[in-house]
Amino acid sequence: MPIRVGRPGLLSTMARTAVISGTATAVSGNVARRQAARAQARSMPAQQAPVYAEPAPAPPAQVTPASGGDDFMAKLTQLGEMRAAGLLDDAEFAAAKAKLIG
Repeated sequence: MPIRVGRPGLLSTMARTAVISGTATAVSGNVARRQAARAQARSMPAQQAPVYAEPAPAPPAQVTPASGGDDFMAKLTQLGEMRAAGLLDDAEFAAAKAKLIG
């Protein structure tokens, strides 16, 4: 069989092209995975930002049964405002209101 000198044959060219294409696909896949991992790592701190504990809400004011109607309404209004501001949750509000009512 004679040895060919010169340009490679069709089969050799196809094999070389397949190797180059496979290598390029593998490299681009690795690059894509690495970029996705970096993007996820960058977005994680934003999603998992440190959660700072909110200061403990002030205990509800000691409410005594009011003798006058205006004082009673003022204290009830104050409790409502504290609940709206988030200083009292529903259970604390209900307990303070029950104590106020008597």
